[in-house]
Order: sequence, then C-alpha cells, then structure tokens
Amino acid sequence: MVGRPPPRPGNVVRGSTTGRPLMAAMDLLGRRWALRILWELRDGPTGARALRARCDGMSSSVLYDRLRELGASGLIARTPGDEYVLSEVGVALGSALLPLDAWAGTWAASLGQATHDAADESSS
Repeated sequence: MVGRPPPRPGNVVRGSTTGRPLMAAMDLLGRRWALRILWELRDGPTGARALRARCDGMSSSVLYDRLRELGASGLIARTPGDEYVLSEVGVALGSALLPLDAWAGTWAASLGQATHDAADESSS
C-alpha cells in the first residue's frame, strides 16, 4: 500500500500513542479528501470515475489511496458492479457527525460567519 497505513483503533496513530478509537477515527477522517469521499457516497453506490469528477481537484492517486484506506477501515465496501458504497459503519458515521455539524453551525454563528446547509457542500 502506498503512503501511511490506514489508522486502526489500538495502533499508534497521528496524535496518539495509545490508538484510542476516537484518535484513530480522527486520523482517518482528517486525511485529505476522506470526508468528501464519504459525503459523495451518501446517496448510494458510485464508481471511482464519478467520485473523482465530484471531487474536482483530487488526483487519481489520492482517490485510490483514500478508497483503499476507507475500505480497509470498514467504512466503505465495493459492490459486485465495482462501485463504492458506504458500509453499515460508514452510514452510522453520518449520523454520528450530525451533532458535530450542529455544533459547527453554532460556532460559525458565534464568530459572525455565514453557515451553509448540507446541500451546499456538494459544490464546495
């Protein structure tokens, strides 16, 4: 595998020598383009080419590195049609991030910043 190995709970990860599950998750989700890929898979199976087109500016090597990491981490899977789809754990991550999204909106408002709803993210 190219680059760093995917973070796993219990292993040393960026920011944690103990590999606490939260730190492993933060390391994985903090990798460039990881959250965007997960976001683009929210509506169902998507092929690699379509994912890359939706994530303008992402190189194909980064895309395939992230897809490998997210797959090895159990957040995405491949369909028999060779598309990528969120796993059950990946879908649960979306629900887990909703409170953080609400907090971020409150934070932005406290700083006088405009907030955007989730529909705006597909164009950013």
